[in-house]
Amino acid sequence: MDASSDGPVSRPPTLGDLVRLCASLNAEGVRYVVIGGVAAILHGALRGTKDVDLLVDPSAENVRALKRAMACLPDNAVAEVSEDDVTRYQVVRVADEILVDLMASACGIRYQDLVGDGIEYLDVEGVTIPIASKEALIRTKDTVRPGDRWDVELLRARIEEERNHR
Repeated sequence: MDASSDGPVSRPPTLGDLVRLCASLNAEGVRYVVIGGVAAILHGALRGTKDVDLLVDPSAENVRALKRAMACLPDNAVAEVSEDDVTRYQVVRVADEILVDLMASACGIRYQDLVGDGIEYLDVEGVTIPIASKEALIRTKDTVRPGDRWDVELLRARIEEERNHR
């Protein structure tokens, strides 16, 4: 099928998009952590990504807060998401100006599994961004996709570098 018939096209997210999105998620008290390519980039990977992957607490209350927060995106595509979609589907893709993938689990890892030592908090432009720690991110990238394997290699190298500099 011709991509031109798919309607509006999302663009790759920028750091500014991530900051705005996380500021809105934080303001609504959403329980989430950034995983995927964006988290790998924030850990030092030199690569692009086409979306923002969020591992979220799938409770109805949290999804309602997430929907309020993501209404900050210009097309309000999140309005189409039902409260139970995050528990019903492996990935809920919100195709707005940027793509945001919502997941209750990634490779069997849930948001609740990362609370504590599986989340690092970065301050970017005054906004606190919760990202999966290197070790946790490796666990969420246990796939056969080449990009995930490259990210895992980089993350392991970063962990080893940090150990050697202690």
